[in-house]
Amino acid sequence: MAMLNFLAVLSAVLMYGCTQSVNNPVDCSDLYISGQTVSGIYSIYLTGGVPVKVYCEMISGGNNEDNGEWTVIQRRMDGSVNFYRPWDQYKTGFGNVESEYWLGLENMYQLTHNRNYMLRVDLEDFDGNKVFAIYSSFSVGPEAAGYNLQVSGFNNGGAGDSLSFHDGLKFSTFDKDQDVNVKNCAKSYLGGFWYSSCHKANPNGVYLWGEDPTHYAIGNVWYTWKDYAVSMKSINMKIKRVSEK
Repeated sequence: MAMLNFLAVLSAVLMYGCTQSVNNPVDCSDLYISGQTVSGIYSIYLTGGVPVKVYCEMISGGNNEDNGEWTVIQRRMDGSVNFYRPWDQYKTGFGNVESEYWLGLENMYQLTHNRNYMLRVDLEDFDGNKVFAIYSSFSVGPEAAGYNLQVSGFNNGGAGDSLSFHDGLKFSTFDKDQDVNVKNCAKSYLGGFWYSSCHKANPNGVYLWGEDPTHYAIGNVWYTWKDYAVSMKSINMKIKRVSEK
């Protein structure tokens, strides 16, 4: 009888745990595993159980990198959202999850500080050419560390590696300069990012509708693909859980 009671309690605990995972997903991987395999807007639950709206790309492809479960953390697609914003907005997130948005540095930290994630960056130019870059490891540190970027394990999908240059750096905005340059890179290049001195990637720069060499490197550019004069039609940064720490 005691064994039966133990098994009943264990079954209830396991069932409760599964229910919690489905009802309170922490990312799009949880949603995908629970059967939500259609791309779209979903709620995930981070610190304090407060829902956060995200776009999930539940695509299915022929390899692990493309097999769904992507949580979009940054997206540019039409210039409808101004990304030249102050620190507090980059911290908490902004934009329209249906189109252009930034998930927020604190949300990125909460997502990645105790789980392993990979990053995929999808790029498209105004001629319809598409490329990508994959990084096998991606995380964002706490605010006390400047929400520093940790990224490694580059795999080329035609875009080249513009992000490793920013590895280990703190995040900067026009009102919070944490780069390693004597000037404020966020002010100079009209964005918010993990600037060094200053950038090889500026995905949160000005949406310039293609090639514009008039003002150097201020666009949403990816240097190793199109240099500094050509801004992207779309940039999509998304992460996928790869294993538990």
